[in-house]
Amino acid sequence: MDNNIYTPMPDDASDHYEKLFASCLEEAEEANRIPPAAFENYRVKRGLREQDGTGVMAGVTTIGNVHGYYVYEGDKVADNGKLEYRGFDMSKLIDGYAEENRYGFEEVVYLLLFGKLPNKEQLDDFNALLAHYRKLPPRFSEDILMKAPSRSIMNKMATGVLALYSYDENPDDTSLENMLRQSIEIIAKLPVIAAHSYAYYRTHYYGRSLNFHRPHDDLSSAQNFLRMLRSTKQYTEEEARLLDICMIIQAEHGGGNNSSFTCRVLSSSGTDTYSAIAGAIGSLKGPLHGGANIKVQEMFDCIKANMKDTHDESELREVLTKILKKELGDGSGLIYGMGHAVYTLSDPRAQMLKKYAHDLAEKKGYADDFALLEAIEKITPDLFNSFKGSNKPMCANVDLYSGLVYRMLDIPVEMYTPLFAISRVAGWCAHRIEEFYTSKKIIRPAYKFISHKNEYTPLDER
Repeated sequence: MDNNIYTPMPDDASDHYEKLFASCLEEAEEANRIPPAAFENYRVKRGLREQDGTGVMAGVTTIGNVHGYYVYEGDKVADNGKLEYRGFDMSKLIDGYAEENRYGFEEVVYLLLFGKLPNKEQLDDFNALLAHYRKLPPRFSEDILMKAPSRSIMNKMATGVLALYSYDENPDDTSLENMLRQSIEIIAKLPVIAAHSYAYYRTHYYGRSLNFHRPHDDLSSAQNFLRMLRSTKQYTEEEARLLDICMIIQAEHGGGNNSSFTCRVLSSSGTDTYSAIAGAIGSLKGPLHGGANIKVQEMFDCIKANMKDTHDESELREVLTKILKKELGDGSGLIYGMGHAVYTLSDPRAQMLKKYAHDLAEKKGYADDFALLEAIEKITPDLFNSFKGSNKPMCANVDLYSGLVYRMLDIPVEMYTPLFAISRVAGWCAHRIEEFYTSKKIIRPAYKFISHKNEYTPLDER
Protein backbone atom coordinates (compact mmCIF):
# COMPACT_ATOMS: atom_id res chain seq x y z
CA MET A 1 0.00 0.00 0.00
CA ASP A 2 1.33 3.45 -0.93
CA ASN A 3 1.71 5.39 2.33
CA ASN A 4 1.57 8.66 0.40
CA ILE A 5 -2.04 8.11 -0.68
CA TYR A 6 -4.59 9.54 1.76
CA THR A 7 -7.52 7.25 2.57
CA PRO A 8 -10.38 8.36 4.85
CA MET A 9 -10.76 6.56 8.17
CA PRO A 10 -13.73 4.23 8.59
CA ASP A 11 -16.60 5.76 10.58
CA ASP A 12 -15.96 3.53 13.61
CA ALA A 13 -12.26 4.49 13.67
CA SER A 14 -13.18 8.15 13.39
CA ASP A 15 -15.54 7.85 16.36
CA HIS A 16 -12.78 6.16 18.36
CA TYR A 17 -10.32 9.01 17.78
CA GLU A 18 -12.97 11.63 18.50
CA LYS A 19 -13.50 10.02 21.92
CA LEU A 20 -9.75 9.99 22.53
CA PHE A 21 -9.57 13.66 21.66
CA ALA A 22 -12.55 14.47 23.91
CA SER A 23 -10.70 12.84 26.80
CA CYS A 24 -7.61 14.93 26.03
CA LEU A 25 -9.75 18.05 25.90
CA GLU A 26 -11.02 17.49 29.45
CA GLU A 27 -7.43 17.21 30.69
CA ALA A 28 -6.44 20.37 28.83
CA GLU A 29 -9.35 22.33 30.35
CA GLU A 30 -8.29 21.28 33.84
CA ALA A 31 -4.62 22.09 33.21
CA ASN A 32 -5.32 25.62 32.00
CA ARG A 33 -7.49 26.90 34.85
CA ILE A 34 -6.02 29.88 36.71
CA PRO A 35 -7.92 31.42 39.64
CA PRO A 36 -8.98 34.99 38.74
CA ALA A 37 -7.74 36.16 42.15
CA ALA A 38 -4.18 35.18 41.19
CA PHE A 39 -3.93 38.14 38.82
CA GLU A 40 -4.81 40.56 41.63
CA ASN A 41 -2.70 38.81 44.28
CA TYR A 42 0.45 39.09 42.18
CA ARG A 43 -0.43 42.53 40.74
CA VAL A 44 -0.43 41.16 37.20
CA LYS A 45 -1.29 43.79 34.61
CA ARG A 46 -3.39 41.73 32.25
CA GLY A 47 -3.13 42.86 28.65
CA LEU A 48 -0.15 44.99 29.77
CA ARG A 49 -2.69 47.54 31.03
CA GLU A 50 -2.66 49.61 34.19
CA GLN A 51 -5.77 49.59 36.40
CA ASP A 52 -7.02 52.81 34.76
CA GLY A 53 -6.79 51.19 31.31
CA THR A 54 -3.64 52.96 30.19
CA GLY A 55 -0.89 50.88 28.66
CA VAL A 56 2.16 49.75 30.59
CA MET A 57 5.14 51.81 29.42
CA ALA A 58 7.26 49.36 27.42
CA GLY A 59 9.42 51.60 25.26
CA VAL A 60 9.97 54.92 23.53
CA THR A 61 9.44 55.81 19.88
CA THR A 62 9.73 58.71 17.44
CA ILE A 63 7.42 57.12 14.85
CA GLY A 64 3.81 57.55 15.95
CA ASN A 65 1.87 59.18 18.77
CA VAL A 66 -1.71 58.40 19.78
CA HIS A 67 -3.25 61.05 22.04
CA GLY A 68 -6.70 60.72 23.57
CA TYR A 69 -6.45 62.08 27.12
CA TYR A 70 -4.10 63.80 29.54
CA VAL A 71 -3.38 63.14 33.20
CA TYR A 72 -4.13 65.86 35.76
CA GLU A 73 -3.43 65.32 39.46
CA GLY A 74 -3.22 61.60 38.83
CA ASP A 75 -6.56 61.37 37.00
CA LYS A 76 -7.26 60.76 33.31
CA VAL A 77 -8.97 63.71 31.65
CA ALA A 78 -10.72 63.16 28.33
CA ASP A 79 -9.39 65.12 25.37
CA ASN A 80 -9.87 65.37 21.62
CA GLY A 81 -8.00 62.64 19.80
CA LYS A 82 -4.88 63.28 17.79
CA LEU A 83 -2.75 60.92 15.71
CA GLU A 84 0.76 62.03 14.77
CA TYR A 85 3.21 60.50 12.31
CA ARG A 86 6.79 61.56 13.12
CA GLY A 87 5.32 64.67 14.78
CA PHE A 88 3.01 65.55 11.87
CA ASP A 89 -0.73 65.67 12.53
CA MET A 90 -2.26 62.89 10.42
CA SER A 91 -5.43 64.90 9.82
CA LYS A 92 -3.49 67.90 8.54
CA LEU A 93 -1.48 65.67 6.21
CA ILE A 94 -4.70 64.37 4.65
CA ASP A 95 -6.13 67.86 4.33
CA GLY A 96 -2.90 68.96 2.67
CA TYR A 97 -3.00 66.19 0.09
CA ALA A 98 -6.65 66.99 -0.63
CA GLU A 99 -5.87 70.66 -1.17
CA GLU A 100 -3.01 69.77 -3.51
CA ASN A 101 -5.24 67.21 -5.26
CA ARG A 102 -2.77 64.33 -5.05
CA TYR A 103 -2.33 60.91 -3.48
CA GLY A 104 -0.56 60.82 -0.13
CA PHE A 105 -0.01 57.25 1.03
CA GLU A 106 3.39 56.90 -0.62
CA GLU A 107 4.55 60.13 1.00
CA VAL A 108 3.36 58.87 4.40
CA VAL A 109 5.37 55.66 3.88
CA TYR A 110 8.43 57.82 3.15
CA LEU A 111 7.74 59.89 6.26
CA LEU A 112 7.44 56.83 8.50
CA LEU A 113 10.61 55.21 7.18
CA PHE A 114 12.83 58.29 6.92
CA GLY A 115 11.40 60.67 9.50
CA LYS A 116 10.72 63.63 7.23
CA LEU A 117 8.52 64.72 4.34
CA PRO A 118 10.23 64.33 0.95
CA ASN A 119 10.73 67.06 -1.61
CA LYS A 120 9.30 66.45 -5.09
CA GLU A 121 12.45 64.81 -6.45
CA GLN A 122 12.76 62.50 -3.45
CA LEU A 123 9.09 61.54 -3.68
CA ASP A 124 9.35 60.83 -7.42
CA ASP A 125 12.40 58.64 -6.82
CA PHE A 126 10.66 56.79 -3.99
CA ASN A 127 7.56 56.20 -6.12
CA ALA A 128 9.81 54.77 -8.84
CA LEU A 129 11.44 52.48 -6.27
CA LEU A 130 8.04 51.23 -5.04
CA ALA A 131 6.94 50.61 -8.63
CA HIS A 132 10.09 48.59 -9.30
CA TYR A 133 9.61 46.45 -6.17
CA ARG A 134 5.90 45.78 -6.74
CA LYS A 135 6.70 43.01 -9.21
CA LEU A 136 6.45 39.56 -7.66
CA PRO A 137 9.14 36.93 -8.37
CA PRO A 138 8.51 34.73 -11.45
CA ARG A 139 5.65 32.24 -10.90
CA PHE A 140 5.25 33.43 -7.30
CA SER A 141 1.46 33.60 -7.54
CA GLU A 142 1.22 30.18 -9.18
CA ASP A 143 3.76 28.40 -6.95
CA ILE A 144 3.02 30.08 -3.61
CA LEU A 145 -0.40 31.71 -3.55
CA MET A 146 -2.30 29.09 -5.56
CA LYS A 147 -0.95 26.18 -3.53
CA ALA A 148 -2.91 25.00 -0.48
CA PRO A 149 -5.90 27.37 -0.88
CA SER A 150 -6.97 29.13 2.30
CA ARG A 151 -10.26 30.63 3.41
CA SER A 152 -8.24 33.34 5.15
CA ILE A 153 -6.63 35.94 2.89
CA MET A 154 -4.64 37.14 5.91
CA ASN A 155 -3.10 33.71 6.42
CA LYS A 156 -2.24 33.55 2.73
CA MET A 157 -0.63 36.98 2.94
CA ALA A 158 1.49 35.82 5.88
CA THR A 159 2.46 32.74 3.87
CA GLY A 160 3.38 34.96 0.94
CA VAL A 161 5.55 37.23 3.06
CA LEU A 162 7.35 34.24 4.58
CA ALA A 163 7.86 32.79 1.10
CA LEU A 164 9.63 35.98 -0.02
CA TYR A 165 12.45 34.89 2.31
CA SER A 166 13.25 32.08 -0.14
CA TYR A 167 13.62 34.54 -3.01
CA ASP A 168 15.95 36.85 -1.08
CA GLU A 169 19.68 36.28 -1.68
CA ASN A 170 20.51 37.82 1.70
CA PRO A 171 17.45 37.22 3.91
CA ASP A 172 19.06 37.15 7.37
CA ASP A 173 21.30 40.21 7.07
CA THR A 174 20.07 42.72 9.68
CA SER A 175 22.12 45.68 8.52
CA LEU A 176 20.14 48.91 8.18
CA GLU A 177 20.69 48.87 4.41
CA ASN A 178 19.32 45.36 4.01
CA MET A 179 16.37 45.74 6.37
CA LEU A 180 15.38 48.99 4.64
CA ARG A 181 15.51 47.28 1.25
CA GLN A 182 13.45 44.35 2.54
CA SER A 183 10.93 46.73 4.12
CA ILE A 184 10.37 48.71 0.92
CA GLU A 185 10.00 45.48 -1.04
CA ILE A 186 7.40 44.09 1.37
CA ILE A 187 5.46 47.37 1.46
CA ALA A 188 5.38 47.39 -2.34
CA LYS A 189 4.56 43.70 -2.83
CA LEU A 190 1.98 43.13 -0.09
CA PRO A 191 -0.95 44.74 -2.00
CA VAL A 192 -0.16 42.52 -4.98
CA ILE A 193 0.03 39.43 -2.77
CA ALA A 194 -3.31 40.36 -1.20
CA ALA A 195 -5.07 40.98 -4.51
CA HIS A 196 -3.74 37.78 -6.10
CA SER A 197 -4.62 35.75 -2.99
CA TYR A 198 -8.18 37.02 -3.20
CA ALA A 199 -8.38 36.32 -6.94
CA TYR A 200 -7.58 32.66 -6.40
CA TYR A 201 -9.79 32.50 -3.29
CA ARG A 202 -12.78 33.55 -5.44
CA THR A 203 -11.89 30.96 -8.05
CA HIS A 204 -11.29 28.05 -5.69
CA TYR A 205 -14.22 28.55 -3.33
CA TYR A 206 -16.81 30.24 -5.55
CA GLY A 207 -15.95 29.15 -9.09
CA ARG A 208 -15.32 32.67 -10.35
CA SER A 209 -13.03 33.35 -13.29
CA LEU A 210 -9.36 33.66 -12.33
CA ASN A 211 -7.92 37.09 -13.08
CA PHE A 212 -4.40 38.07 -12.02
CA HIS A 213 -3.83 41.75 -12.81
CA ARG A 214 -0.35 43.18 -12.66
CA PRO A 215 0.30 46.60 -11.07
CA HIS A 216 1.12 49.59 -13.27
CA ASP A 217 4.22 51.66 -12.61
CA ASP A 218 2.49 55.00 -13.10
CA LEU A 219 -0.35 54.37 -10.61
CA SER A 220 -0.51 55.02 -6.87
CA SER A 221 -0.88 52.23 -4.33
CA ALA A 222 -4.60 52.94 -3.98
CA GLN A 223 -5.17 52.99 -7.74
CA ASN A 224 -3.21 49.78 -8.24
CA PHE A 225 -5.06 47.99 -5.45
CA LEU A 226 -8.49 48.78 -6.93
CA ARG A 227 -7.26 47.90 -10.41
CA MET A 228 -5.88 44.53 -9.27
CA LEU A 229 -8.86 43.70 -7.06
CA ARG A 230 -11.57 44.26 -9.66
CA SER A 231 -12.04 41.89 -12.58
CA THR A 232 -12.86 44.89 -14.79
CA LYS A 233 -9.78 46.81 -13.61
CA GLN A 234 -12.02 49.89 -13.58
CA TYR A 235 -12.36 52.47 -10.81
CA THR A 236 -13.16 56.16 -10.48
CA GLU A 237 -10.71 58.80 -9.34
CA GLU A 238 -12.98 59.63 -6.40
CA GLU A 239 -12.94 56.00 -5.27
CA ALA A 240 -9.16 55.81 -5.44
CA ARG A 241 -8.76 59.09 -3.52
CA LEU A 242 -10.99 57.84 -0.72
CA LEU A 243 -9.10 54.54 -0.56
CA ASP A 244 -5.84 56.52 -0.38
CA ILE A 245 -7.22 58.30 2.71
CA CYS A 246 -8.19 54.94 4.24
CA MET A 247 -4.64 53.71 3.74
CA ILE A 248 -3.13 56.86 5.26
CA ILE A 249 -5.21 56.71 8.44
CA GLN A 250 -4.29 53.05 8.96
CA ALA A 251 -0.58 53.33 8.15
CA GLU A 252 0.53 53.76 11.75
CA HIS A 253 -0.87 53.85 15.29
CA GLY A 254 2.02 53.95 17.71
CA GLY A 255 4.18 51.15 19.06
CA GLY A 256 1.70 49.87 21.63
CA ASN A 257 -1.00 48.46 19.36
CA ASN A 258 -0.99 44.68 19.29
CA SER A 259 0.42 44.10 15.80
CA SER A 260 3.14 46.77 16.00
CA PHE A 261 4.15 45.47 19.41
CA THR A 262 4.19 41.94 17.99
CA CYS A 263 6.53 43.14 15.26
CA ARG A 264 8.78 44.81 17.84
CA VAL A 265 8.82 41.70 20.07
CA LEU A 266 9.85 39.50 17.15
CA SER A 267 12.41 42.04 15.94
CA SER A 268 13.94 42.26 19.41
CA SER A 269 14.90 38.57 19.11
CA GLY A 270 17.02 39.33 16.03
CA THR A 271 14.82 37.37 13.63
CA ASP A 272 14.53 38.23 9.94
CA THR A 273 12.24 40.90 8.49
CA TYR A 274 9.90 38.42 6.81
CA SER A 275 9.21 36.55 10.05
CA ALA A 276 8.57 39.78 11.96
CA ILE A 277 6.07 41.10 9.40
CA ALA A 278 4.31 37.73 9.06
CA GLY A 279 3.86 37.71 12.84
CA ALA A 280 2.33 41.19 12.74
CA ILE A 281 -0.11 40.03 10.05
CA GLY A 282 -1.15 37.16 12.32
CA SER A 283 -1.79 39.61 15.14
CA LEU A 284 -3.82 41.99 12.99
CA LYS A 285 -6.04 39.13 11.85
CA GLY A 286 -7.53 38.82 15.34
CA PRO A 287 -11.14 40.02 15.77
CA LEU A 288 -10.07 42.16 18.76
CA HIS A 289 -7.63 44.03 16.53
CA GLY A 290 -7.83 44.39 12.75
CA GLY A 291 -10.84 42.14 12.32
CA ALA A 292 -13.08 44.53 14.28
CA ASN A 293 -14.44 46.34 11.22
CA ILE A 294 -16.03 43.09 10.02
CA LYS A 295 -17.83 42.79 13.36
CA VAL A 296 -19.14 46.34 12.88
CA GLN A 297 -20.63 45.47 9.50
CA GLU A 298 -22.26 42.31 10.90
CA MET A 299 -23.76 44.39 13.73
CA PHE A 300 -24.84 47.11 11.30
CA ASP A 301 -26.69 44.62 9.10
CA CYS A 302 -28.33 43.14 12.19
CA ILE A 303 -29.51 46.59 13.32
CA LYS A 304 -31.02 47.37 9.92
CA ALA A 305 -32.77 44.01 9.79
CA ASN A 306 -34.42 44.69 13.15
CA MET A 307 -35.64 48.22 12.43
CA LYS A 308 -38.75 49.29 10.56
CA ASP A 309 -37.54 52.87 10.18
CA THR A 310 -33.78 53.49 10.33
CA HIS A 311 -34.44 57.21 10.81
CA ASP A 312 -36.34 56.61 14.06
CA GLU A 313 -33.87 57.31 16.91
CA SER A 314 -36.19 55.88 19.58
CA GLU A 315 -36.40 52.60 17.68
CA LEU A 316 -32.63 52.60 17.23
CA ARG A 317 -32.22 53.13 20.96
CA GLU A 318 -34.37 50.05 21.62
CA VAL A 319 -32.33 47.92 19.23
CA LEU A 320 -29.01 49.08 20.73
CA THR A 321 -30.34 48.32 24.21
CA LYS A 322 -31.12 44.75 23.10
CA ILE A 323 -27.54 44.44 21.86
CA LEU A 324 -26.21 45.61 25.24
CA LYS A 325 -28.49 43.08 26.95
CA LYS A 326 -27.09 40.34 24.68
CA GLU A 327 -30.55 39.76 23.26
CA LEU A 328 -29.50 40.75 19.77
CA GLY A 329 -26.36 40.55 17.65
CA ASP A 330 -23.58 38.10 18.37
CA GLY A 331 -24.37 37.86 22.09
CA SER A 332 -21.25 39.71 23.20
CA GLY A 333 -23.12 42.72 24.55
CA LEU A 334 -20.76 44.98 22.61
CA ILE A 335 -21.67 47.84 20.30
CA TYR A 336 -18.83 47.44 17.87
CA GLY A 337 -17.17 50.57 16.53
CA MET A 338 -17.75 52.50 19.74
CA GLY A 339 -15.05 53.13 22.34
CA HIS A 340 -11.28 52.93 22.20
CA ALA A 341 -8.41 52.10 24.54
CA VAL A 342 -6.85 55.56 24.10
CA TYR A 343 -9.26 57.91 22.32
CA THR A 344 -11.97 59.42 24.54
CA LEU A 345 -13.73 62.45 23.04
CA SER A 346 -12.89 61.70 19.40
CA ASP A 347 -10.96 59.38 17.09
CA PRO A 348 -9.26 61.48 14.37
CA ARG A 349 -9.34 58.54 11.95
CA ALA A 350 -13.11 58.27 12.22
CA GLN A 351 -13.41 62.02 11.79
CA MET A 352 -11.35 61.96 8.60
CA LEU A 353 -13.44 59.14 7.14
CA LYS A 354 -16.68 60.99 7.94
CA LYS A 355 -15.32 64.18 6.40
CA TYR A 356 -14.14 62.70 3.12
CA ALA A 357 -16.60 59.81 2.64
CA HIS A 358 -19.83 61.78 2.96
CA ASP A 359 -20.01 63.00 -0.65
CA LEU A 360 -19.32 59.56 -2.13
CA ALA A 361 -21.97 58.06 0.16
CA GLU A 362 -24.51 60.48 -1.32
CA LYS A 363 -23.47 59.68 -4.88
CA LYS A 364 -23.47 55.90 -4.38
CA GLY A 365 -26.80 55.70 -2.59
CA TYR A 366 -25.45 55.09 0.91
CA ALA A 367 -26.70 58.33 2.48
CA ASP A 368 -29.23 56.51 4.72
CA ASP A 369 -26.60 54.02 5.92
CA PHE A 370 -24.19 56.85 6.63
CA ALA A 371 -26.89 58.67 8.63
CA LEU A 372 -27.62 55.50 10.61
CA LEU A 373 -23.95 55.22 11.61
CA GLU A 374 -23.98 58.84 12.72
CA ALA A 375 -27.07 58.11 14.82
CA ILE A 376 -25.35 55.10 16.43
CA GLU A 377 -22.37 57.34 17.20
CA LYS A 378 -24.67 59.97 18.74
CA ILE A 379 -26.85 57.66 20.85
CA THR A 380 -24.43 55.03 22.12
CA PRO A 381 -22.31 56.96 24.70
CA ASP A 382 -25.23 58.03 26.92
CA LEU A 383 -27.06 54.74 26.38
CA PHE A 384 -23.97 52.71 27.29
CA ASN A 385 -23.25 54.73 30.45
CA SER A 386 -26.89 54.54 31.52
CA PHE A 387 -26.90 50.77 31.00
CA LYS A 388 -23.57 50.24 32.80
CA GLY A 389 -24.11 52.85 35.48
CA SER A 390 -20.91 54.65 34.54
CA ASN A 391 -19.81 58.01 33.17
CA LYS A 392 -17.04 56.86 30.84
CA PRO A 393 -16.34 59.13 27.86
CA MET A 394 -16.87 57.24 24.62
CA CYS A 395 -16.42 58.09 20.97
CA ALA A 396 -16.79 56.31 17.65
CA ASN A 397 -13.60 54.60 16.55
CA VAL A 398 -12.38 54.16 13.00
CA ASP A 399 -14.05 50.76 12.62
CA LEU A 400 -17.54 52.25 12.87
CA TYR A 401 -17.11 53.97 9.52
CA SER A 402 -14.38 52.01 7.73
CA GLY A 403 -16.60 49.00 6.98
CA LEU A 404 -19.24 51.13 5.26
CA VAL A 405 -16.52 52.99 3.35
CA TYR A 406 -15.14 49.68 2.09
CA ARG A 407 -18.64 48.60 1.12
CA MET A 408 -19.08 51.84 -0.80
CA LEU A 409 -15.82 51.07 -2.61
CA ASP A 410 -17.10 47.58 -3.51
CA ILE A 411 -14.33 45.97 -1.51
CA PRO A 412 -15.43 42.48 -0.41
CA VAL A 413 -15.66 41.71 3.30
CA GLU A 414 -12.86 39.16 3.00
CA MET A 415 -10.52 42.01 2.06
CA TYR A 416 -11.34 44.42 4.91
CA THR A 417 -8.58 43.24 7.23
CA PRO A 418 -6.08 42.55 4.40
CA LEU A 419 -6.52 46.17 3.31
CA PHE A 420 -5.71 47.19 6.88
CA ALA A 421 -2.53 45.10 6.67
CA ILE A 422 -1.27 46.55 3.38
CA SER A 423 -1.63 49.99 4.97
CA ARG A 424 -0.21 49.21 8.42
CA VAL A 425 2.83 47.37 7.05
CA ALA A 426 4.46 50.79 6.62
CA GLY A 427 4.26 51.38 10.37
CA TRP A 428 5.36 47.84 11.16
CA CYS A 429 8.52 48.21 9.09
CA ALA A 430 9.36 51.54 10.72
CA HIS A 431 8.89 50.03 14.19
CA ARG A 432 11.00 46.99 13.30
CA ILE A 433 13.94 49.12 12.26
CA GLU A 434 13.62 51.41 15.28
CA GLU A 435 13.35 48.49 17.72
CA PHE A 436 16.32 46.68 16.20
CA TYR A 437 18.60 49.69 16.20
CA THR A 438 17.64 51.49 19.41
CA SER A 439 16.52 48.98 22.02
CA LYS A 440 19.09 46.21 21.49
CA LYS A 441 17.48 44.05 24.18
CA ILE A 442 15.18 41.09 23.71
CA ILE A 443 11.67 41.73 25.04
CA ARG A 444 11.00 39.23 27.82
CA PRO A 445 8.30 40.05 30.41
CA ALA A 446 7.87 37.97 33.58
CA TYR A 447 5.14 35.44 34.37
CA LYS A 448 4.49 34.26 37.92
CA PHE A 449 4.53 30.47 38.28
CA ILE A 450 1.71 29.35 40.61
CA SER A 451 1.54 25.55 40.21
CA HIS A 452 2.24 23.35 43.21
CA LYS A 453 5.33 21.16 43.39
CA ASN A 454 5.08 17.63 41.91
CA GLU A 455 7.31 14.57 42.11
CA TYR A 456 7.86 12.07 39.32
CA THR A 457 5.93 8.78 39.60
CA PRO A 458 6.87 5.74 37.44
CA LEU A 459 4.35 5.03 34.69
CA ASP A 460 3.10 1.70 36.13
CA GLU A 461 2.43 3.34 39.53
CA ARG A 462 0.15 6.13 38.28
